[in-house]
Amino acid sequence: MNAASTLRHLIPTRWPLIQAPMAGVQGSAMAVAVSNAGGLGSLPCAMLTLDALRAELQAITAQTSQPYNVNFFCHTVPAHDAAKEAAWRAALAPFYAEHGIDPAAIAAGAGRAPFSHEAADVLEAFKPPVVSFHFGLPAPDLLARVKAWGAVVLSSATTVAEARWLQAHGADAIIAQGVEAGGHRGMFLPANTLGEHAGLSGTWPTDWATELLTQQGTFTLLPQIVAAVQCPVIAAGGIADTAGVRATMALGAAGVQVGTAYLLCPEATTSAVHRAALQSPAAQHTALTTLFTGRPARGIVNRVMRELGPLSHAAPPFPTATAAIAPLRAAAEKMGVRDFSPLWSGQNTAGCRAVGAAQITLNLAEVLSI
Repeated sequence: MNAASTLRHLIPTRWPLIQAPMAGVQGSAMAVAVSNAGGLGSLPCAMLTLDALRAELQAITAQTSQPYNVNFFCHTVPAHDAAKEAAWRAALAPFYAEHGIDPAAIAAGAGRAPFSHEAADVLEAFKPPVVSFHFGLPAPDLLARVKAWGAVVLSSATTVAEARWLQAHGADAIIAQGVEAGGHRGMFLPANTLGEHAGLSGTWPTDWATELLTQQGTFTLLPQIVAAVQCPVIAAGGIADTAGVRATMALGAAGVQVGTAYLLCPEATTSAVHRAALQSPAAQHTALTTLFTGRPARGIVNRVMRELGPLSHAAPPFPTATAAIAPLRAAAEKMGVRDFSPLWSGQNTAGCRAVGAAQITLNLAEVLSI
């Protein structure tokens, strides 16, 4: 049994192709289209209320009988740090003044919720066949609840140490997330922990710039993880066309996860300014930034990233940076400007087309008839 067949034994889709969960730019419509086309559609859940989660699951199960994936974050929300929040707002003060925004009127908040027993209560009524996680895995009791209904568990690894940890702690398959990937890095083991899980809450023992030195591209990370673990490995990062799919499968991937290629699909909720950026020369310049949430995530470089520096020490821990910058984003986007928007994108936008998600899936699957 080859690697792709092993993955499809776990997840019985027509193609070993996963649509990356992309919080903020997609919902159930994308997941349904991809699943019905033979891939594994994914629903990002970290920004959903419990009622919204239930509604999205109802929409998916009403429109497809195929396997689908629900994705959650595994962070711990840090305690409110008034001094850190004040410093962050001070860094943003010139932009507030420019747009006539009173920072005192902006409520602090997290913006993204980690997986919880309350979320598991909602999921149990639907028993999604695949549940994936970012930033490690949930606590053992929560993971046991997911596995109790037979769900296949996926999680992202950005280093070999993370991949080994995930396999040892219950992941059924591992997503090898290369540094080219758009959106949040799945990093959860600081380099100096030597493979011990630190239970991170978003702060790290060293600065993010130092930690990012551990991050590798997909085509160097993937074969190392394949050699280090026994479970199926899914390649992610920089895969946007059939050439990328073929190359990762040749390096031992059991499947591929693709995100950026879907951002212009009609099923995506990608904003107008984000769509325009993806179709402009600006898309050729992406960077990892902490400005929008407090953790490194790859997006198209814009004004705030240039002026504050993409890895600013002023940004508070994940996910608390979001609240203070959100009003600036809203004000700028009303004027059609992308200065303060998180323009998540991978380094390779070659396959990003304004066509249906089903067509993107079938195009990518051309070399997966194995």
